[in-house]
Amino acid sequence: MTQSFWLFGSRLNIIADHITTGGQYDLIEGYSPPSTQTPLHRHTRYSEQLYVLEGEFTIWAGENKFVLSAGESFLISPCTPHVIGVFSDQSARGLVIAAPSSFARLIAAVGTLDETTAPDMALFERISAEIGDEILGLPGAFPAAQGVGI
Repeated sequence: MTQSFWLFGSRLNIIADHITTGGQYDLIEGYSPPSTQTPLHRHTRYSEQLYVLEGEFTIWAGENKFVLSAGESFLISPCTPHVIGVFSDQSARGLVIAAPSSFARLIAAVGTLDETTAPDMALFERISAEIGDEILGLPGAFPAAQGVGI
């Protein structure tokens, strides 16, 4: 059963989580309108694979910047500082596989049922720490080694 939540301006649909995959991975469909992006962060315990279904996602990962279009994918290895955003004038939709399972727990705990409600940041920080995520900056920050703007 798919669960839908809003987090940092994106609608995230949990398709599979630790319950249905035995903890092996999470499968999440994400819809992001223009001008949305994640905070600068890294996952210390799991990898994140993004596959673009529609539109265009920009990923800053470590010292690299990638612009992905429909049909393209990118693997973010554990411990890589990264940001994922939509900077075109069109929305983007993609699939994320997080392995092993952890990311869906954060979405379900912190995501909101309506896009206008802000997440509980204290809860976000607590759950992030529990699953091994490190928040390195607010939305708008990019990996320091990047040295590039949008």
